[in-house]
Amino acid sequence: MATPGQVVVLVVAALGAGVVDAIAGGGGLLTIPALLAVGLPPHLALGTNKGQSVFGSTAALVRFARAGLVSLPRARLTIPLGFVGALLGATLVLRVDAAVLRPLVLALLLGAAVFLVAVRPRARAAAVTSRARLQAGLLALGVGAYDGFFGPGTGTFLVVGFAGLLALPLRQASAEAKAVNAASNLAALLLFALRGAVLWRLALPMALGQLVGGWLGAHLAIHGGDRVVRFVLLAVVSALVVKLAGDWLGLW
Repeated sequence: MATPGQVVVLVVAALGAGVVDAIAGGGGLLTIPALLAVGLPPHLALGTNKGQSVFGSTAALVRFARAGLVSLPRARLTIPLGFVGALLGATLVLRVDAAVLRPLVLALLLGAAVFLVAVRPRARAAAVTSRARLQAGLLALGVGAYDGFFGPGTGTFLVVGFAGLLALPLRQASAEAKAVNAASNLAALLLFALRGAVLWRLALPMALGQLVGGWLGAHLAIHGGDRVVRFVLLAVVSALVVKLAGDWLGLW
């Protein structure tokens, strides 16, 4: 049972995670260690993390949508496909050892970092063509499945994918990524809740922090533009590479 002081720390961690996650993904780098630190076993930490993070991704999505940065025709496709992808990915967890993905994910994250540093595509507001919708839908399905199966770097892969495939400005790519993120988080939450792996007495207070953090992070991305999104993305990628490499090498 977490003490009132520990709950306050978790809420603050959720607020910070909401800010980071709204811009670039990677909020779990803050909340999962915090949940483990108060004594939750890994399965409860992962489930409770989804229980609170869905509020931050939804708040960010609403803020981005109000700013006109989310294409509704694409979102009507990417949201259900992200949801279905996460469910499919979650079923694979029972059949495949997710650890086999770690070297591949590390390579993909390093590739994403190179893209962010060296590649500056000519950003434009992508036309909502059939081809663009198909590309966005396949990205949502694939990364949604990855989120349900393994998870680390989901937000980064979505932002880089939308920026690379559709030549979107980074802040709009971040906005479009939130639609998929919110859907995959909801799918994962439903699965964890059905298994009784969500500790709601911690998830709900943390959800308040996520709501504020998600809204604030989206606001910072909207007004800070691509420069802020690129900086936070690179910071998240660096942290993920260190975390996954350390896990792989058994350093912690």
